[in-house]
Amino acid sequence: MSRSGADLALLLLGGFRTLVDAATAELARSGHEDVRPVHDFAIRAIAAGADTASELGRRLSITKQSAAKTIAVLQERGYVARDTDPLDARRKRLQVTALGLDMLRQGETIFDELRDQWAQQIGIAELENLETQLAAMVGAQPVRFDTPGWLTHDLGEPV
Repeated sequence: MSRSGADLALLLLGGFRTLVDAATAELARSGHEDVRPVHDFAIRAIAAGADTASELGRRLSITKQSAAKTIAVLQERGYVARDTDPLDARRKRLQVTALGLDMLRQGETIFDELRDQWAQQIGIAELENLETQLAAMVGAQPVRFDTPGWLTHDLGEPV
């Protein structure tokens, strides 16, 4: 059966959504019921050096205001903290907390388990072939941090 290009895009998006929804549900069962997919992107960007709202906004391709809202939510939930910059006491820098790092580790473990489930469904050789083919088509680099802004085209909606 021949599919259209749009069908391919929707299948790829559906695969992403299936994995992310399952991981989000499992994280909720393990005590992180307040985590959303955009939070993972934000926490990873902060861990990689986006230590201000401006920088987080740039890395996620969202407005500074949207970044500030995301930061406020992550702080309230204990995943990130603002600490005084050791070089400039007037400046506060973001950092991922132990809880945030634990959530990321749990999420990675969950994604590994979901990958194993897919391997059981279609066979490990088929899954590895799929991964190889996708990497050849889109590149071996993981999705960029700016995916949240790209998905929403930075509508400034709450996260």
